[in-house]
Amino acid sequence: MRKKLMIVLGAALIAGCGTTGGPEQPGADVEDRSAKRVDGAQVKPVTADDQMGTALAATRQGELAKRSVFFDYDSYVIKDEFKSLVEAHARFLVANPKVKMLIQGNADERGSREYNLALGQKRAEALKKMLTLLGAREEQVEAVSLGEEKPRCSEANEACWSQNRRDDMLYTGEF
Repeated sequence: MRKKLMIVLGAALIAGCGTTGGPEQPGADVEDRSAKRVDGAQVKPVTADDQMGTALAATRQGELAKRSVFFDYDSYVIKDEFKSLVEAHARFLVANPKVKMLIQGNADERGSREYNLALGQKRAEALKKMLTLLGAREEQVEAVSLGEEKPRCSEANEACWSQNRRDDMLYTGEF
C-alpha cells in the first residue's frame, strides 16, 4: 500500500510540474563577447586618430618615453633623480583622466621569491602613491609586483642587478 501511495504522489508531483501549454516566449538575446569589455564598457583599440590614441602617442616621445624608475638595493624609496620623471607622468595622467597606468614592481634575484614579490609590491605602491599625491586619480593607477620574474639582465653582477631593481610604467593599450 505504501509503495502504491509513493507512486501516486510521484506521478502527481510530476504532473504538477508540467507546462500549461501557453505560447512560447522568445529566448534572451545572446551577448556578443567578441569585443573586449572592461567594467561593463566596451573597449575599442586605441588608434592615432582618436583623442586617447593621440594622447598615448605623446607618451612615446620626450620625457614620457622614459618608463622606468630604478631603486637602490633592498629599498623602495624613489630617488631624487627620478622625481621629475614621475612628475611628468603625473601631469600626463591628470591631463588625460581616461588613461590608465599599470606599474610593475620588480626586484633582482637576490632574496627569496616571497621577499622579492613583497619588495616589488612596495616599490610599485610607492610610485603609485607619489603619482596620486601629484594629482593622478587612484583608479587610474594599478600597482602589481612581478618580483624577480621579469629581469632585464640575467648576469650575476651589480650592474645587472641594478637594472632589475625597478618599476616599469605601462599605459592603456600596452598591458
